[in-house]
Amino acid sequence: MRIYPTREQEAFLTRQFGAVRFVWNKALAVMGHRYRVHGESLSAKHDMKPLLAVAKRSRRYGWLKEADSMALQQALLNLDAAFQGFFEGKAGYPRFKTRHGRQSSYHCTGKTRVVEGGIEVPKIGGVIRAKLHRAVEGEVRSITLSRSVMGKYYASILVDDGRRAPRKPTVVDGDAVVGVDLGLTAFAVDSRGRKVPNPRHLERALTNLRRKQRKLSRTRRGSSRRAKARRKVAGAHERVRNARADFLHQLSHGMVDESQAIVLEDLGVRGMMKCRSLSRAIGQAGWHELRRMITYKAEAAGVHLVIADRFEPSSKTCHACGQVNGDLALDDRIWQCPNCRIEHDRDLNAALNLKRIGILELKASGLCVSARGGTVRPSSPGGHEPMNRENLVPHQAA
Repeated sequence: MRIYPTREQEAFLTRQFGAVRFVWNKALAVMGHRYRVHGESLSAKHDMKPLLAVAKRSRRYGWLKEADSMALQQALLNLDAAFQGFFEGKAGYPRFKTRHGRQSSYHCTGKTRVVEGGIEVPKIGGVIRAKLHRAVEGEVRSITLSRSVMGKYYASILVDDGRRAPRKPTVVDGDAVVGVDLGLTAFAVDSRGRKVPNPRHLERALTNLRRKQRKLSRTRRGSSRRAKARRKVAGAHERVRNARADFLHQLSHGMVDESQAIVLEDLGVRGMMKCRSLSRAIGQAGWHELRRMITYKAEAAGVHLVIADRFEPSSKTCHACGQVNGDLALDDRIWQCPNCRIEHDRDLNAALNLKRIGILELKASGLCVSARGGTVRPSSPGGHEPMNRENLVPHQAA
């Protein structure tokens, strides 16, 4: 939610963000130096965290006592988690934080709480005015304060409402299993025949972005005009990011609400981004973000999520007879099965195959899937009309 601190509160938050950033950068520098010089690995959680109290008592770093101690400790815990992700191969090596990007500070429970019209955090003095868009129900566990590049302040509240996530159904209606094929021409096509067009938020904003970035390149480093131009560029990117997030939230929410099981393909986005002609279009699509949203929303709603193997030839396999068309090219959007002669829409055929894979996975895990969803490998078109251009379902937004 959006918060509106006063001038004094803004000054405190600036110092707070700086202290959190300093602790992260200092610990990262010490750990890197120790490994390069002595070949020893230090833990941010077990080795660096006890040194925080020692630093506060020193004359050089005594100013750290003005910041919230829990936020500084959380910075080291976050650094430890970042190193764990690096060692497990899930992320790159942790990088130093800069004061020019997004800033954040974590505040756990205790004196942190939500009150009428705002929030309270330790040492800030008074209540930070906030725009509460909905009532906070349950026990507040933590509040993360952040400042965007545009200078807007936000608060992310973690609440324990005491409710358990609903159990996922053991009997799944076949009609409630939906396969979703993601693409660039149509952003999403599901097995029910619905197509969601690609909004291409970045493409529509490119002219404005290029104009603002050219103005930024003409300014002198360190000048006030350059700072103003940077904010304008950041504002343009922020509008694109917000539009994309709103689109993905609505789409993922609709998919979860209308289904008992969702089947997605495990797309190799990192490898696909190496294609220079399609990298920008793939990057702006937000496939990974959609999958992340569907994952946590499905978990909260008790909906099954099946991830099909990325090497499954869902686009090249005829959903009616199972024939694999190895000669199918990327630009073949409508193709005819060489075996049963049924004409397919490429994306809809892939979605139907993903649904079949999802039903197989659900049955393999011991769940009961009703036959209304169709047989696993139908010998006929599976109750669907032949896929001609005339009878394709018209585009509609989810």
